[in-house]
Parts: sequence; structure tokens; C-alpha cells
Amino acid sequence: MGDRSLYLGLISGTSADAIDAALVAFDGTTPRCLATAATPYAPALQARILDLALGRVGADFDRCGALDVEIGEAFAAAAESLIRASGVDRNRIRAVGSHGQTLWHRPDASPPFSVQLGDPNVIAERLRLRTVADFRRRDIAAGGQGAPLAPAFHDAFLASPTEARAVLNLGGIANLTLLVPGEPVRGFDTGPASALMDAWCQTHTGATFDRDGRWAAQGRVLDGLLARLAADPYFPRPAPKSTGRETFQLQWLREHLEGSEDSADVQATLLALTAQTVASALRRECAGARRVIACGGGVHNPQLMAALRLALAPVRLETSDLYGLDPDYVEAMLFAWLARETLEGRPGNRPEVTGARGARVLGAIYPG
Repeated sequence: MGDRSLYLGLISGTSADAIDAALVAFDGTTPRCLATAATPYAPALQARILDLALGRVGADFDRCGALDVEIGEAFAAAAESLIRASGVDRNRIRAVGSHGQTLWHRPDASPPFSVQLGDPNVIAERLRLRTVADFRRRDIAAGGQGAPLAPAFHDAFLASPTEARAVLNLGGIANLTLLVPGEPVRGFDTGPASALMDAWCQTHTGATFDRDGRWAAQGRVLDGLLARLAADPYFPRPAPKSTGRETFQLQWLREHLEGSEDSADVQATLLALTAQTVASALRRECAGARRVIACGGGVHNPQLMAALRLALAPVRLETSDLYGLDPDYVEAMLFAWLARETLEGRPGNRPEVTGARGARVLGAIYPG
């Protein structure tokens, strides 16, 4: 069989635009990506995912069951394509770690729950590789939020023994990991990032996202709207906390609009909201941070990054590629790493982050 030292991580984020896949070697101080790929969903499948996630259609058993299998097939196909393109002997891959596609994340419901679709049985069967999946629900069962899970990975590979740092993931939702020497790692979702801006952009321009923030740059920040949005009780709430598009979606935004706003101005205001809420959260929770390391798709939005640099100053803002981690694939690498931790019997959560009653080994194992 040879050296089975590789792991393959799979995830599709809140925006449900593509399946990110990373083939990773954990054989040094920094994970090495041997191959990466972002495989877009077929447009019809993406539309059905978003229809369910946004409540545009009812979540009946037929829809959810069919989507579970179809997303599993899409994840398996994305992984198979990556393996073939990489030229790596698949026998070296010890396991696949699949996050799946989040449809609902409601850790504050009664009872709390989180639902990710993408049947791991399908992935394991199609790839003939051991698959680890369902990473969030054990933490929730232990009283935690089930999110964010990235802080454990950030702590392992981006912490400094001498400097207080934060890692900022700019996905559909923004989240911060706080890495302070001598203190337990902390982390939480700060609020909306790309998902809300993408949804507003698609509604008013037809484009699935605001490339380079050009549309937002055409607008001006509406101070009154920004104040109303930033007054949402989620933002000052203490951690542990996590959120998703279940809260920060277009209906939430529309409830704060007066109706006469220019659409580009609203986009500019949403961008400013992300920068403001991230900076406010960092000052409140980790005033001693000297550096913020950003990753996720939002790093490619120069308008957002410029707003963040201004809001965070004098804290230095960098991107994770300076530390050997491709900003586009940090989360895929995370789930490759979590698969390894599960197989080694090591906890994948951090109770200080999620609020769980203790450290837990996460995920279920599906034989290949």
C-alpha cells in the first residue's frame, strides 16, 4: 500500500458556489497541498441548494433526501477529478474528510441542530476511500455551537509563541480565531461577509458576486443604514457564538431598508458592515492583537481588504499565503486535518471556542 500519509479535504461553504478540494500532506510543520481545485456546482443543483437554504421552497423529505445523495455524488466527482489530475497514487490517501454542504445551522434553537448534506456513504463508495464526515453534531450534542471548527487548525499552524494574532476567515460568514500566547484559543463568527453581499449583488445585477468589489466601489456608505444593521443584537453578544445565512439573509437586510436606497449604496454599506463588525469584535475580544491573517474568498475583494485595513489599523492585515497556506483552501485543508485527528483519536473541537462541555473526537468514519 505504501506510505498512506495524504488526506483529501472537501467543503462547500455558505455561498454554495463550488466544492473546494485539497490533497494535503501533513509531514512537516506546515501542511503541504499537493493539489487543489474548486469545482463549481451544476447551476441547477446550486439553485436547488439555495432554494432550500434560503427557505424559498419547503424542506420536505423528497427534496432533502435527493439533494443529500446528489451533493454526495458531486463531492465524490470533485474528489475523483482532483486525484486524477494530481497524478498521486490513490493508495497513498489515508482518508477523505468531508464537511458537506450546510443547509441549516441553528445552534441556538431548542433543540439545537446543524444539517450538512452530501451523503458520505456515496463519497466512500464512489472513491473506495475511507471517508470521515459529520464533524459538527458531536460538538452540538456536547452542548457546543458546532462551530467554528477552524480555530483548532489555526492554532496548530498559525499561532506564534511571542505574538498575539487573529486569523480572519472571510467566507460567506466572517469568523475570527484569537491566538494569544499562554491562553486557550478562542474563536467565533463575527457576522456576515460574502454571502449577504453576493445575494444582494445577484438580486440587483444578475452576477453571482461583486467581482473585485467594483459595484460596491460605485456606491457610498449609508451611515444610517449601517448603524441600523450594526445594532443587531448578535454583534455584541459574547462568545461562544456562531451564525449563518439563516439569520443574515436578504430578508434581514430588507427589514432595515427604508425603500429608497440606491442598490450600489446598499452594497457599499454591506461591505462596510463586514469591516466594522470584524474590527469591533477584535478590539472587544483581543485588544492586544498585533496581526490579522486573512483567508477565504473575501481576500480577493480589494475593496473589502482596503476597508478592513482601515478599520483594523494599526493592527497589521496579511493573508495566509505568507504562511504557506493558500487562502482559498484553508477550510478544505482543515477538513483533511480533522479527518486525520479523528482517525488518530484526537479531539477536533476546542471547548473554549464552541462552548462544548469538553474536548471531543469529531466525525463518523465510513469505510472505503
